[in-house]
Amino acid sequence: MAKRPDPLAQYNAKRDFALTPEPEGKVAKGAGNRFIVQKHDATRLHYDFRLEIDGVLKSWAVTKGPSADPADKRLAVRTEDHPMSYADFEGNIPKGEYGGGTVMLWDRGTWEPIAGKSAKDLDDGHLHFTLDGTRMKGEWLLVRMKPRPGEKRENWLLRKVDDAFSAGTDDLVGRELTSVLTGRTMAEIAADDEGEQSLKCAKGAAFAKKMQAAAQHNKKVAKPVVKGKPPKFRPLQLATLVDAVPVGNGWFHEIKYDGYRAEIAAAGGDVRVYTRNGLDWTDKFAPLVRHVAALDLPPCLIDGEIVAYGKDGNPDFSSLQAVLKRGHGAQDEATALHFFAFDLLEQDGQSLVKLGNLERKERLEALLRHAAPPIAVADHIIGAGETLFDAMCSAGQEGIISKRADAAYSGRRSKNWLKVKCTRRQEFVIVGWNPSTTKARPFASLLLAQHEGESLAYRGNVGTGFDAATMADLAKKFARLARKTAPLDIEAATARKAQWLKPELVAEIAFAEFTASGSVRHASFLGLRSDKEAKDVTPEKEQSVPPSTSDVTITSRDRVIFPEAKATKGDLADYYAAIAPVMLPHSARRPISLVRCPQGRGKKCFFQKHDAGSFGDHVHQVPIREKDGGHEDYLYIDDADGLLACVQMGTIEFHGWGSHVDAVEEPDRMIFDLDPDEGLDFAAVKKAALDIRRQLADLGLVSFAMLSGGKGVHIVVPLDPGHSWDAHKDFSKRFAEALSMAEPDRYVATMSKAKRKGKIFIDWLRNQRGSTAILPYSARAREGAPVAVPIGWDALADVKGAGAWSINDADELIKRPAGADLKGWGFAAQTLPTY
Repeated sequence: MAKRPDPLAQYNAKRDFALTPEPEGKVAKGAGNRFIVQKHDATRLHYDFRLEIDGVLKSWAVTKGPSADPADKRLAVRTEDHPMSYADFEGNIPKGEYGGGTVMLWDRGTWEPIAGKSAKDLDDGHLHFTLDGTRMKGEWLLVRMKPRPGEKRENWLLRKVDDAFSAGTDDLVGRELTSVLTGRTMAEIAADDEGEQSLKCAKGAAFAKKMQAAAQHNKKVAKPVVKGKPPKFRPLQLATLVDAVPVGNGWFHEIKYDGYRAEIAAAGGDVRVYTRNGLDWTDKFAPLVRHVAALDLPPCLIDGEIVAYGKDGNPDFSSLQAVLKRGHGAQDEATALHFFAFDLLEQDGQSLVKLGNLERKERLEALLRHAAPPIAVADHIIGAGETLFDAMCSAGQEGIISKRADAAYSGRRSKNWLKVKCTRRQEFVIVGWNPSTTKARPFASLLLAQHEGESLAYRGNVGTGFDAATMADLAKKFARLARKTAPLDIEAATARKAQWLKPELVAEIAFAEFTASGSVRHASFLGLRSDKEAKDVTPEKEQSVPPSTSDVTITSRDRVIFPEAKATKGDLADYYAAIAPVMLPHSARRPISLVRCPQGRGKKCFFQKHDAGSFGDHVHQVPIREKDGGHEDYLYIDDADGLLACVQMGTIEFHGWGSHVDAVEEPDRMIFDLDPDEGLDFAAVKKAALDIRRQLADLGLVSFAMLSGGKGVHIVVPLDPGHSWDAHKDFSKRFAEALSMAEPDRYVATMSKAKRKGKIFIDWLRNQRGSTAILPYSARAREGAPVAVPIGWDALADVKGAGAWSINDADELIKRPAGADLKGWGFAAQTLPTY
């Protein structure tokens, strides 16, 4: 009988195990379904994707790393099989050896073919499977490409299947920068020269034991223990019912979910669920609590809606009632509770309620970037509310919620949140019932009321919308609430046969309209509202939509500001009015410096950072200590009218500090401005941006790209406040100087024009106290009226210049942040490294 070929022969032949810390190749039995991903910084950074099959790890080198976006087809080059012992490999392969470089254990878990498929499908050039890892989850596909003539390597494509775990292009490799085994960054692993954690020492029993312990307690080792307690309940922001959808980009719009409003307070595995009145209903929503706990969130307070889906696939209040009545032990996939998060009120002990609605939403997107159903962030659109409203009404949904983009969270009912309903629905107090002449029905109809002032007012009755189980349940409740007299004034004819109840039960009722006497017409029972108290049930009357006009008057609208583009002051004002919702999350409440050009671009433009008292009430002042010990008032804005007030005074550009006015001495944003020499093309700048992104990632820092609107690209690094300006400046300086020393032919870290020839200046000087950088979406006082525009890392490759968009592109720019590559752009919870 012929001897079977050794599947690890190629692996062993390529390595000298006297020089490399990698384990020798031996076929071994495992659980049969492990998968791992190793981030491998060799000749070229890539991600090694490995599946356990037949006692070995079948392997592919994924050049860009896996993407959770189904639209991304990532090249995966088939490599030699690896031994099972490689599944815990993390360390440094010596330079000069095969695969020399740093290896991080980036993800791991289990895999299995989908039903009806098997691992043998690989022989036919495809594999459809599911992953359950720390980072990679859900359905995936591997498909072999047709080889080109003379091509020796075996090329495959790795692609995410569209499912509950799909996400944006950069959600995986762009934001997941540490080992799932040891919690280290690539830089920390690379710097492990003495081998305290390197697998070169894994041959020693002591370290092997240490690595095994790390593997068993991965969650504790790879992530810092969440400190702090879940925040306390905060009074909820409530929406005002209006008769039309508000218009303009100053509003964004969400679906009005048909469920229970809830606040979720979390800190790691400690999670609390509060009703709209602050009742602790954690036990009632135990399945959701487990899903939130699994996210291991920092201390935070999230506002949202708990829903259940009906038979038509839409959120349905009656279905929610049925799930709660059954109890969470009886749930299956079809009846599970879901939580749609739409606001973030606190994070890491910091109240966020003074921030604008859209900025809080962006921070929420960043916080819940790993969430998967049944936890999700509610989608929104800016402007175009009528389109969403018509779609919801056509689908039989309740309506929409419209939110003023720049408004704070007030914790009460206001016109900063509006609700527009497709059908009329309100809460009513059940005050009695009418007997039924049919034996199968315990009652014929319910008598309804609402509070007006100190008393209850009769609002008619409802006799439809009940099934047998609901009627039986209500009858049991009525027995303990019975009373002899009416709890309200009511006409004798209406009260003739009524059986009265203590006014404690709250019902949700759908109806066509109110009659002239104030009773509901064509009413239908939807369910009881156990999350609301009877004393709070009052009539809900439609109000008019608040005006969307600005308080700021723009004069001389026809004055030409950009001669080449023939753009006027009015055009510039219209641009800022349109773009304000997505600009303000990055510019509001930061000390700003303005580039004012009262006569137009290039005509006596000047910087202004102090207030001369001429900007009006919408531009605010914050006193900041100067170097001489005195204080000066600096400018800042917090709403769209603030932007327009500055434009009225001749402002074109907005530049911001790296900190906010409420914590001026605690920087929270680092900027690296890539400024190319005149002779360099934009392709060199893009390559430099991607290289710097990688270097920052090796240090564990998530970064974002922004086209400056000038010549270069800004690398934006959000940071948690808590470090000093000196530490901020020192880190950015050392980082830029290290890059310039490593590649002196490409980079320079000094401003000297003479030393910049043919190179890119990594401008770190914007990270000093008092320095500013151009703000996202600011116009530039340059030819063509370009603007500074955030851009996804993958999209950067297709951009031909730093001024790709202008003030004429407001309609396109306002839609872009909803795309997968820009959700949560500019926000990440991360601290300044100390090394």
